[in-house]
Amino acid sequence: MDDKIKKLQEMISESNNIVVFTGAGVSTDSGIKDFRSKDGLYSLKTKYPAEYMLSRDMFNKHPEEFYEYYKNNLNSLNVSPNITHKYLKKLEDKGKLKTIITQNIDGLHTKAGNKNVLEIHGTVYKNHCLKCGKFYNAQDVFNSKGIPYCECGGIIKPDVVLYGEMLPPDFIKAQKALQKADMLMVLGTSLVVEPASSLVLYFKGKHLVIINKDITPYDKVADLVINLPLKEVFKNLK
Repeated sequence: MDDKIKKLQEMISESNNIVVFTGAGVSTDSGIKDFRSKDGLYSLKTKYPAEYMLSRDMFNKHPEEFYEYYKNNLNSLNVSPNITHKYLKKLEDKGKLKTIITQNIDGLHTKAGNKNVLEIHGTVYKNHCLKCGKFYNAQDVFNSKGIPYCECGGIIKPDVVLYGEMLPPDFIKAQKALQKADMLMVLGTSLVVEPASSLVLYFKGKHLVIINKDITPYDKVADLVINLPLKEVFKNLK
């Protein structure tokens, strides 16, 4: 076993209030594209820049094109959790993992069975009519033709945080969870998207671990940095 993975195992063994902060890299082993890698969503040729395709302005001004992009690229209905999601469920079952903070909107942590998941960028599994507030599930949206409309005539909007929108209350909960944690594992995120990446600064515990394919701006303050594929790390952990 790699020395760094051994060290990670030791840190997990001696910790009792672990918080995990996850990004798109956690879901790539399930077949979901990340955003910033060379094959990620942002590398696709689109009419507008990728950030604008997923912005509130795009939703408001060009809802048909927004939904075409959204349905083609963010549908995780038939996607299953991978080895990383399953390990985190096991860690929660042991009573060590207290909270998952995720930037992902794919719902895979919940599908894996984790209970305390803070989705700071929302989720595709919750949708509401902007006019009357009626709830709609993900199937209603992804299986709709064109723009999904409520029976009242209002447009249905996914409860995902689009560029230009405020973060949900889960963001404040995430700050509080980090302040109590004795270990923080950052998995599969470049830590460049603000304000999400600034959450790391709320952690004052003993072990800060960053596991990501590429370097991040926070590597220099981490106690352990592992630049290996996540599945290579988690298949070796107990």
